[in-house]
Amino acid sequence: MDLSYIAVFAALVAAFSLLPGIPLPVGVPITLQTLAVILTGMVLGPGRGTAAVGLYLVAGLAGLPVFSGFRSGIGVLAGPSAGYLLAFPLAALVVGLLTRALMGRIRRARFAVLFAAGLLTSFSVVHPLGIAGMMLNAKLSFPAAVAADMAFWPGDVVKNLLAAAVAVSVFAAFPRMVPGTRQVRR
Repeated sequence: MDLSYIAVFAALVAAFSLLPGIPLPVGVPITLQTLAVILTGMVLGPGRGTAAVGLYLVAGLAGLPVFSGFRSGIGVLAGPSAGYLLAFPLAALVVGLLTRALMGRIRRARFAVLFAAGLLTSFSVVHPLGIAGMMLNAKLSFPAAVAADMAFWPGDVVKNLLAAAVAVSVFAAFPRMVPGTRQVRR
């Protein structure tokens, strides 16, 4: 069962990556990847979530065209989006850990808890590594990289709202999947 969840959510991240993005001058488009990554960590938890996002990343680096714009290969790591891509498995891990730690204890306000966990993960993991990637590969100064990254902030708030809403719905439909409960295996 674990392998099927991992494969399905890796495919979900790939599918969300391939939806047309909004191009930005810095070379990193606005996509739905972060929505899928955060949702994967929330629903699958830290272990399976990291495995699913790691599988997506390995598939793309191995040559499957699953990155935004149907890109693939190790050369993507030389581009401005490298920091974001490398942040994704860590983001799934962090949001999975936060979700597992909080969901077993909190019965009410689960949406708010999940939204906060997603937003905290986005701004403590995804954005800092994305900024570092743009500084390294796009040769941007720190202020310029932060300014470029700010274009993602409003969309990430919306994506984290959506991820929290979908995760709450999944947990309502499949209570055994709620992280932090004894029925679910991680």
